[in-house]
Amino acid sequence: MAFRFGKDADLNISQRNEPDNVIAGEKRDDDVGGPATGVGELNFNEYTQGGLGRHLGVFSTIFLIVGRIIGTGIFSTPSSITSSTGSVGAALLLWVLGLALASSGLAVWLELGCMIPRSGGEKVYLEAAYRRPQLLITVVFAVQAIALGFTASGCIVFASNMVLASGKEATAWEERGIAIGVISFITLVHVFLPNWGVRGMNALGVLKVVLLLFIIVTGWVVLSGRVHSVQDPYASFHNAFAGSATSSNLYATALFKVLNSFAGWSNAAYVLNEIRDPVRTLKIAAPTGLGICGVLYMLANVSYYAAATPAEIASSGVTVASYFMKKVFGTAASRALSVLVALSAFGNVMTVTFAQARVNQELAKEGVVPFPRFWASSWPFGSPSAGLLLHYIPSIIVIVAIPAGDAYSFIIDVEGYPGSIINFLVVAGLFYLRWSEPHVHRPFKVWWPVAVFFMAGQAFQVVAPFIRPPGGKGDTSLPYWLYPIVGIAILVAGVVYWAVWQVILPKIGGYRLVPEHVVLKDGTTVAEYKPHKD
Repeated sequence: MAFRFGKDADLNISQRNEPDNVIAGEKRDDDVGGPATGVGELNFNEYTQGGLGRHLGVFSTIFLIVGRIIGTGIFSTPSSITSSTGSVGAALLLWVLGLALASSGLAVWLELGCMIPRSGGEKVYLEAAYRRPQLLITVVFAVQAIALGFTASGCIVFASNMVLASGKEATAWEERGIAIGVISFITLVHVFLPNWGVRGMNALGVLKVVLLLFIIVTGWVVLSGRVHSVQDPYASFHNAFAGSATSSNLYATALFKVLNSFAGWSNAAYVLNEIRDPVRTLKIAAPTGLGICGVLYMLANVSYYAAATPAEIASSGVTVASYFMKKVFGTAASRALSVLVALSAFGNVMTVTFAQARVNQELAKEGVVPFPRFWASSWPFGSPSAGLLLHYIPSIIVIVAIPAGDAYSFIIDVEGYPGSIINFLVVAGLFYLRWSEPHVHRPFKVWWPVAVFFMAGQAFQVVAPFIRPPGGKGDTSLPYWLYPIVGIAILVAGVVYWAVWQVILPKIGGYRLVPEHVVLKDGTTVAEYKPHKD
């Protein structure tokens, strides 16, 4: 299947005077006589039919990114990052490095997203580059995205912070009950009130920004010397690199946490079918969203270090922000912050659920999920209701089945590892497409050293978990090398699934799989693979 765009694809919408549903970099069937994008089975119009239409503007797209990035990481991970690095200077440099890696990744995704402005994110970009064997990369990505695309962690964080704010103790099952209520409520809102779901994400995104601004302004007040509970607000900065760690494994562990705090910069790429003027909006909203988070993160860390020494922060526990508020304002303020952190986690779950459901729907449209008509459906209100259900099920399983402690931390590690491999393949695919399709219109083009920098970062994340940590013990009681092995096994399971479905069963049955395009009642088009005898 050719990845063809044609010569006049170099013109944008206004230059070509095309209909609204024809996007820069895309070709119509009557222009090339085949699939409009050359990416996946359906053509561009078929991929974008149905659903809610283009209802997201620049503001909503910015906060789709901000709401995904600002979860609970900035309120909790600075303590463990400081503990690993041993000094303020080293910790702050890691935050700068994490922002640089996130920005370079965003630049790569901007080139691909503007070139192929369609929902699905990595799914679409991998399909563009790795077209043979047919459907292999799609199936591998589908298994990883569906199996690990849950939002259990955010729900658990919401529950634990609400319990903390109440000043009471709760059993594990009571916290699980709260977490189940959160994911259930959010799923129902996105299914039955999709427009209100977007408004909710925007409102909570603004709340997160305001919360971080409050911490930052409070930090400035501390640095002014007007807070009597802080004796020397500059104590952490007098000898900023004193006590810095010397183990590469400790820095690798801390960098993973920093990058996890920036996770979400690619969130808009998953929902491009629903973004108005997607190329222009993506180029404005994506850098703005990440830029807002980057500036807020750096200034918030400075505020933390102004109120407490590195040793105090390292020993402050999970929520360093609560320790900050307690030291500056007292215990009551610390509890109030727990409520706000819980709301931040709630907003994070809303944005992840919103985007992941769209990815699930795109995979179902491709026909690689069993019963694709059901999972691709946008019934009854235009939202990807079945895609939301496909996201809801693994989230509930993880909340209910995985015990707290090491097992839960292990699952979170497993969730992130295959993503680094996928990202590495996406950047490799970018270079391949530049070589194989040099004349395709690219409204945005990343400087190649930036792409190489991001690729090197992903390679480091793939290799680093196998480096033996001091004492041979990772951040759980399980073997340090186990979670990357499990992550790789999930990707291999995708290869096995593809081989059985596309190769072994057709060979045994003496048939070949032929895609048929089916239009559902809600306007969504689905590819169904039917066996045909030769």
